[in-house]
Amino acid sequence: MTFYFRHLEEVFQKAGISVTSENRREIGRVVQSVIKKEGKQCPDVWREVRKRIKENNAEFVQELKHAWGDRSRAEHRS
Repeated sequence: MTFYFRHLEEVFQKAGISVTSENRREIGRVVQSVIKKEGKQCPDVWREVRKRIKENNAEFVQELKHAWGDRSRAEHRS
């Protein structure tokens, strides 16, 4: 599902996301949401992620950080 995670360690670190075996699927869903490719296969997601990182790494990191934070805040409200 998320074979590309090993390539994104630095991105996740900059976004303040700690990857664990328990949250990998949720992180994958957040990444797919950020790039607007929900439900797509890993190669499609990775292709778009690479493109976004190449175009503007800092912007992608900020979008990911914001989306992860929104998800986290929504969990605390429940």
